[in-house]
Amino acid sequence: MKTLKIILGTFLTCAIFAFSSGGDQAPQKVKDAFAKKFPTAKNVKWDKENATEWEAEFKMNKTEYSANFLEDGTWKETEHEIDEREIPQNVKSSLMTEYSGYKIKESELSETKDGMLYEFEIKKGERMMEISVDSTGNIVKKEVIKENGEGDKD
Repeated sequence: MKTLKIILGTFLTCAIFAFSSGGDQAPQKVKDAFAKKFPTAKNVKWDKENATEWEAEFKMNKTEYSANFLEDGTWKETEHEIDEREIPQNVKSSLMTEYSGYKIKESELSETKDGMLYEFEIKKGERMMEISVDSTGNIVKKEVIKENGEGDKD
């Protein structure tokens, strides 16, 4: 019985270690693609985003970024927060016209192979939404993330 407890204890310890440290074990193809795209990145931390995608969080030029890569090293997206002053006037005008009375809580710039998107978290009362606007001011995605304690897509 004592041997069984030792074996189970050792197994559980190994399992906990494997799960807790597995988040930073991105495949070499992913790490190589990242290093090529972001050679000046500092303090890189890897996490498994989903079954086929890895996310790196890092600093570059004193700005915090996140970048997503597929298992084969294909770059998908890079994001970083931006200050409200950095939002182009046409993008901000479009957002504030469509969502009058909402306040911008967070703004990010997202870059993909298809171009740039400005992503916003906006709030009015208890309603919180995520809105994506392209560089020409077109709203391309909108999602209610909180409304009276519930979230749903618009």
